[in-house]
Parts: sequence; C-alpha cells; structure tokens
Amino acid sequence: MTIKTFSADVKLISGLKVSGQSREFEIIIDEPRTTGGTNTGMNPVEVLLNSLGACLVIAAKTFARSKKIILKSISVEVAGELDPDGFMGENPNAKKGFSKIITTFHIDADNTQEEIEDYIAFVNSICPVHDTIAHAPEFESKIVIK
Repeated sequence: MTIKTFSADVKLISGLKVSGQSREFEIIIDEPRTTGGTNTGMNPVEVLLNSLGACLVIAAKTFARSKKIILKSISVEVAGELDPDGFMGENPNAKKGFSKIITTFHIDADNTQEEIEDYIAFVNSICPVHDTIAHAPEFESKIVIK
C-alpha cells in the first residue's frame, strides 16, 4: 500500500496563540492566561490528549461490527501526567513530555467483560495516534530562513 502523508500548517497569530490548519479545517491552540496565553484554545498537550481520545473512539466505532461488538455508546477520558519543570528548564532531570497517559473507556455494549477487554486491546493496537505515542516516529527537522 502507498504511504499517505498528512500535514498541518501551524502559524503564530500573536502572543502564544497559534492557528493550526489541515485540509479546510482550522484549530486555535493557545495557553491559559496563567502561563502567558490568552486562553482562547486548548494548549498543545491538551490537543494531543484529545487526538488520542478521538482516535480511540473512532477506531472502536469503525471496527465494532466486524469484531462482533454490539456497541451502544463509547467515550474515552484521557489524562496525562506531565512535570512542567522539565519544559520550563527548572529541573534538567524532569521529562519534558508526558510520563504517563491514562485512558478510561466508558462502554455500553451487549458483550461480555472479556470480549470488551479483548476489543479494547485491539483498539489500542490499531489506533494510529496511540501507536505514534507508544512507538515514537523518526523525526526530521528542516529549516527555511526568510
């Protein structure tokens, strides 16, 4: 299968507020006032957690029927533990990103506990955002000076 490239174009608007665009959609990403932003959008780590949750819900809904899961409803709470001292440079030994991510699935389905547990393990294994976080991709940075 051919590799598909997804893209985002992210630009500074003002202060710490940025605009992220993919296809014909835009999202405003900002920081809370307490950290120097204007609180007009989620911050980047909140967007990441929401992306993970959305991917898990979409994957669960997409494959439910083929895996014989009679899914009535699903939601996912996602929490991430992060030490801001790492990012802020106050503790050079602190991890800069999340040290732990906890997902809590709320499921209403006409299946056994074991079937649902097996299904959630499957969903975690096929979710592209989960895979990206769990198995970091290769990074390449390019710089264009204007």
